[in-house]
Amino acid sequence: MVQGALDAAILRQPAGQLRDAMRYAAQGGKRLRAFLVLESAALHGLNAAQALPAAAAVEALHAYSLVHDDLPSMDDDDLRRGQPTVHLKWDEATAVLAGDALQALAFELCCDPALGPPDRRIELVAALARASGAAGMVYGQALDIAAETAPVPLTLAEITALQAGKTGALISFAAQAGAILAGADRAPLAAYAAALGLAFQIADDILDVTGSEAQTGKRLGKDAGAGKATFVTLLGLAGARARAEALVDEACAALAPYGAKAQTLRDAARFAIARQT
Repeated sequence: MVQGALDAAILRQPAGQLRDAMRYAAQGGKRLRAFLVLESAALHGLNAAQALPAAAAVEALHAYSLVHDDLPSMDDDDLRRGQPTVHLKWDEATAVLAGDALQALAFELCCDPALGPPDRRIELVAALARASGAAGMVYGQALDIAAETAPVPLTLAEITALQAGKTGALISFAAQAGAILAGADRAPLAAYAAALGLAFQIADDILDVTGSEAQTGKRLGKDAGAGKATFVTLLGLAGARARAEALVDEACAALAPYGAKAQTLRDAARFAIARQT
């Protein structure tokens, strides 16, 4: 459903290499962020059609972030979702432009009238801008790049702040999107997402040590090879697992105001640290 909406939005763009690169970048993935949009909407009585453009939007923005993250000037990766990264499939300029176009498309999708009244859509656009910009995801990426040349590895508090931006901010937006669209209190979902986002990143760090490239679809061990601190290097494997489990408990507890209606979101939090990809 989300992939179909995203493909349809991309295919409305002019045909050519740029569109091909956009569509290539937007294929596959776990779709966690889209799932959170749709589930948070359902929690507030909104059906999938009323939230689908927002779910496609967050995946378009996430795809842009991965395309740029993989560039030689960033993490310099050659594998993403089991396929060559966009700058290798085409070239670096095409990858930059495809990422730019996917970012713009995300905000266009947030303006879709299906999402509700103009004031709700404006709030959604503002929330996505904050989550993805210089105080959110991009800020986290800037901290990550700076860590590569830092004289000493980051502390646990510094890594937590970095990942709260790089990974957590977009997850936080996704989890709160349904409340935004419904005009409801966002606080419980914000607390859920803060814990979930950090647990998700710790699980990634664990997979970087214990997983396989065939399962994850990306190169592993790059942070350790570069001497960068991770949750695993600072806490140890057992400590990282324990911290992730504690965070999942926090995430589930934050959903108490919704009772049994939020069970799917609780299950998603538990899956986030049990996954193998």
